[in-house]
Amino acid sequence: MAKLTIISAVNDAIRTAMKHDPRVVVFGEDVGKKGGVFGATDKIQQEFGEARCFDTPLTEDGIVGAAIGMALNVLRPIAEIQFQDFIYPAFDQIVSELSKFRYRSGGQYTCPVVVRTPYGGGIRGGLYHSQSGEAFFCHIPGLQVVIPSTPYDTKGLLLSAVRGADPVIFMEPKRIYRDPSLAEEVPEEWYEVPIGKARIAREGSTISVICYGAMVPVCLQAAIEAEKRGISLEIVDLRTLLPLDEDAVLASARKTGRVIVVHEAPKYCGLGAEISALIAEEAVDSLEGPILRVAGFDTPFPNALENYYMPDARRVTDAVDRMMAF
Repeated sequence: MAKLTIISAVNDAIRTAMKHDPRVVVFGEDVGKKGGVFGATDKIQQEFGEARCFDTPLTEDGIVGAAIGMALNVLRPIAEIQFQDFIYPAFDQIVSELSKFRYRSGGQYTCPVVVRTPYGGGIRGGLYHSQSGEAFFCHIPGLQVVIPSTPYDTKGLLLSAVRGADPVIFMEPKRIYRDPSLAEEVPEEWYEVPIGKARIAREGSTISVICYGAMVPVCLQAAIEAEKRGISLEIVDLRTLLPLDEDAVLASARKTGRVIVVHEAPKYCGLGAEISALIAEEAVDSLEGPILRVAGFDTPFPNALENYYMPDARRVTDAVDRMMAF
């Protein structure tokens, strides 16, 4: 097994999929000869040729629209949107077309498109290269929304997305793309991590911390700090936001009786609100205190104040202290 970072796991997953299935094609802005702005498709065009890995014009609606047409005609497209911030011109294609083919055809047609896109802050990209818009897509029936936090899960979830029958918005936490501390051994062969299943990143008994993507290592660091004070945090890595693993969320909430939800997207109408509502509806009798949310602020993503905007271990431990003082 090779030791991979998240970005190299993306590359390895794409190469593995293309080797196993000649229907898999990869396209987007600068994904060919350049290998993508982050290197996710590095050397893939050289290995598989321009017919299967090619550049497109700067037209996100055209990229997704072309992917829909390909998927309806046997192919298995992996379409890259260079930054998640750029996906909004394709929003109508995703919401009005991509998500609805199975339903509108009464199950006769599927539309197996994977839309890959890096999301979130952490690279000093300012307000147009740092957004976290996952909640928009979680509101749309017919889509699956996946956000990995480890190299192993990245490859396994991406391969599950490619093999599946439904469209997947596969959002990659670019802040930790190349974090060497997160590198881990990843099998070279095909394997799948099931979509719709969370994982317990760290067992705990005092507070459940529910998170995903780039916030998982942040919360794991907060757990180390909390442990020094005798507080045991259970870290639940959602991995898939839609469908949400409600059983895992509720089981952890009932186990600890205290819940903090962490994401870097703005707090208002973020995924934390849905998770909080789920727990309030289904497990309120198990709670020892209010559900707390640690999130980005309800402002455009700032450049100079990026580190202040994004939740860090200190903000999570502050929420832990508020929880324990209740």
